[in-house]
Amino acid sequence: MKILLTSTSFQDTPGEHHHLLEQTGFKIDTLRGPVKEDVLLPIIADYDAVICGDDEYTKKVLEIGKNGKLRLISKYGVGLDKIDLDAAKELEILVFNTPGVNQITVAEHALTLMLTALKNVHTEHNITQKGEWKRLIGNELYEKKVGILGLGKIGKELAKRLSVFGVELFAFDLFFDEDFISEYNITKCSSAQELGQVVDILSINMPLTPETKGIINNNIFNNRDTALVIVNTSRALIVDQDDLYKALGNGKVKFYATDVMDQEPMIKDHKLLDYENVLITPHIGSRTHESVTRQGIAAINNLIKNI
Repeated sequence: MKILLTSTSFQDTPGEHHHLLEQTGFKIDTLRGPVKEDVLLPIIADYDAVICGDDEYTKKVLEIGKNGKLRLISKYGVGLDKIDLDAAKELEILVFNTPGVNQITVAEHALTLMLTALKNVHTEHNITQKGEWKRLIGNELYEKKVGILGLGKIGKELAKRLSVFGVELFAFDLFFDEDFISEYNITKCSSAQELGQVVDILSINMPLTPETKGIINNNIFNNRDTALVIVNTSRALIVDQDDLYKALGNGKVKFYATDVMDQEPMIKDHKLLDYENVLITPHIGSRTHESVTRQGIAAINNLIKNI
């Protein structure tokens, strides 16, 4: 059995997931993802299965894989937006992901970005590293209206943590857990637009789908009385990128803190780097020893049980 492993978090983090993979006896080849379509096309037919990150499993890649040995894609992580699921189903290639293993660490990262943005932590660090002493004025999280776009596993963990900060919680989701809403005193919104217009801070925790692509846009930014702080630990393209650039420049968006980019790895001259009111981390929201081990083991078990 020949397996392609491309998740860099899996590869870079020591832990039990490595021992479990070794015990399978499979032949393992590695590449450092995210792997583009043109790299996968000439090699994918040689593999029975893959453990992947955000690689480009387009219909063309899947067709070539199916004509070879490819039978299964085990996604390390939750997001499946880089895999053509319709094509995989048509070609009878099994696709699995690892839900329920990274929600705590991603929620912690979202909260970290939120507090960092409000308190100017990253900016002050850069200033003092230069030997300077410039004291900026930040903001409290206390009594802010915080919106959670997507009240799934990650959104719920974030709500739990935010509930002790004395904030007002708002949320939009397609399906609400009424017991959870009641327990944490969350105000339901009827749409993403309503949510984006009533809160001070918006945390994006919703998967990228055709319906959610660009759902945060000028319809929200241009219909607010105050500037919005956005925290994104989900997918970049949930925010309309052109509208975001305009809103960052004209003050409609006060701050954008993101762990995800429309191109990863980020290109060196990315337009977001032109704005001082932007904080970027390189997709590390789930990259902790604890979470990587859980995700790695789950991805391997999906492979073992279904190959």
